[in-house]
Amino acid sequence: MSEAQFPPAHPFDDDKLKEECGVFGVVGVTDAANFVALGLHALQHRGQEAGGIVSYAPDAGFNSARRFGYVRDNFTKQSLMETLPGALSIGHVRYSTAGSKAAAIRDVQPFFGEFSMGGAAIAHNGNITNADALRRELIERGSIFQSSSDSECIIHLMARSLQRNIPSRMEDALRRVEGAFSVVAMTRTKLIGVRDPLGVRPLVLGKIGDGWALSSETCALDIIGAEFVREIEPGEMVVITAEGGVESSHPFRPQPSRFCIFEHVYFSRPDSIIGGRSVYETRRQIGVELAREAPVEADLVCAVPDSGTPAAIGFAHESGIPFGMGIIRNQYMGRTFIEPTEQIRNMGVRLKLNVNRALIRGKRVILVDDSVVRGTTSRKIKEMILDAGAAEVHFRIASPPTAWPCFYGVDTPQREKLLAATMSEDEMCQHLGVDSLKFISLDGLYRAAGEAEGRNAKCPQYCDACFSGEYPVKPADMIEKGFQMKAAE
Repeated sequence: MSEAQFPPAHPFDDDKLKEECGVFGVVGVTDAANFVALGLHALQHRGQEAGGIVSYAPDAGFNSARRFGYVRDNFTKQSLMETLPGALSIGHVRYSTAGSKAAAIRDVQPFFGEFSMGGAAIAHNGNITNADALRRELIERGSIFQSSSDSECIIHLMARSLQRNIPSRMEDALRRVEGAFSVVAMTRTKLIGVRDPLGVRPLVLGKIGDGWALSSETCALDIIGAEFVREIEPGEMVVITAEGGVESSHPFRPQPSRFCIFEHVYFSRPDSIIGGRSVYETRRQIGVELAREAPVEADLVCAVPDSGTPAAIGFAHESGIPFGMGIIRNQYMGRTFIEPTEQIRNMGVRLKLNVNRALIRGKRVILVDDSVVRGTTSRKIKEMILDAGAAEVHFRIASPPTAWPCFYGVDTPQREKLLAATMSEDEMCQHLGVDSLKFISLDGLYRAAGEAEGRNAKCPQYCDACFSGEYPVKPADMIEKGFQMKAAE
């Protein structure tokens, strides 16, 4: 199946970074796959391309189902869920960040491998930055790959390990891996969770009755009625048995944490908790900081829905300018236009968003959005606001300029296609055709995320490579392909 046959869930949204993947797993509950399906539904924002579930039952062995599209369209069917019995299950929702962009069912996780000591399945959120080199090495040594995904390297590295149990083989494999990974895996008797030493991608632990759950975000624990216990620490591996035992180890060399700051800005759901902080509250505080850094005289503060809403509320509160729903989102667009005609394509963003003309007319409007990537959607929204009769349009962006691609599990355009890579803030303002354009500073973003002193330039507290160009792990594969790192200052 090609991309033309299976486009992204929102085919006109070309000005957002795509949200990596989501992972979820449970052990020690009846019909575990049903809990996983619910968890994946809550994580759907992290990947809408495809999803997969693997389960294990002693009398049925390992069973799997992988499907294109939304969780609700596939994993709510009783006939399918009955093929996934057992008290142990993991799942994955996908937006491809590595491998072929053409949809292929073989690229849909979880991946499964049969080892001498039994089978194991893994689901991976993140990106392996030395996957090309590992893949070449493994193929030369006889490995036969079934997918184009970087995540499959982990299975092959496990197969070549000489360790005597699967968790130890996973440790061996992940020590060879560079980049970012949060892994949820399962054997016949164990649920396993691992985060990379920098803790770039999220992973949390929850308790449900006598069982346990692992999830990319706390919002997915809420949907199954699980109690949030704690975050898996950077560099930590937890091995959980059906009997309820949780063994924790730290098999990697300790390093300062570099959690992805864009999780606070956009990726995570606003009802999730990160680092003990409400994502919603952090985004609201971003708006507060933005109002302090970039005030402007105006009549109305509007969000570009939905991701800009908390920041817009914070901006309005701090500035004293009224907040209003100037742009209304069509919540039911989904995949209505699977094969849109050229005429419909030309409607562009109007299929998703519509202006509240009665509110906008004659007003000086501040539009708050989470980011500007290519700038295409921002220009269309500006035109819609002006067409509705706005007197002025001012953009306030709840993240610093996105000037560098991400190589840690986010689908980012090439650097030359990022507006901030080729234009100054003033040039972007002119390009978008707005009355003013201001981004929150990197220090302001850090303050909003709870770092009162802002960003520690010598030892950043987060991974902010998409803004700063400072990559905590060298993207070896991309450098080999010609990517130019930022020159040392």
